[in-house]
Order: sequence, then structure tokens, then C-alpha cells
Amino acid sequence: MPRTAIEDNSRMSLRIRPEDKALLMRAVAYEHTDLTDFVLRNALQAARSVITRAERVSLSERDSLRVLDALENPPSPNAKLLAAAKALPTTP
Repeated sequence: MPRTAIEDNSRMSLRIRPEDKALLMRAVAYEHTDLTDFVLRNALQAARSVITRAERVSLSERDSLRVLDALENPPSPNAKLLAAAKALPTTP
């Protein structure tokens, strides 16, 4: 379960194994940056990638064609849809 972000603090701390920190520091040296920049840049890129994968719907060619066909040739409304439309409040 995701935790709620604490918005009143711009700091983040984490524990890291010495060998992992050494690896990060080696990469930082190659990039000529500092650890915060390196970690933040790469973490944000990974976060954007995760969000994109989670929020994007990928359809097969067959499903894409079915969606396009349904948009161009919508089916007749059934009884449930007509009842839902009647239940909507009217606007003045």
C-alpha cells in the first residue's frame, strides 16, 4: 500500500549499503555531478517511466480497430443506458 507523501519537508533520507553507495559515487564521478543530482535525476526518470507504464493503455491492433469501429458505428443504447440517461438531473 503506498504511503502518503509528507509535503512540508523537502528532505528525503535513506539507508544504503556501503557497496551500493560506492557504486553510485563511481557513477557520479563519471557524470561530473553530485550524488543528490545523480540520484534525483535517475529516480525521477524511473518514476516517470513507472507512471507512464501504469497509466497508459496499450491495445492490440485488433482491439484498436474494434474501438475505432465502435466510435464510428456506436451500438444502439440498451435499456440500462436509457434508464441511466433518464435518471440524470436536468440542467436549466
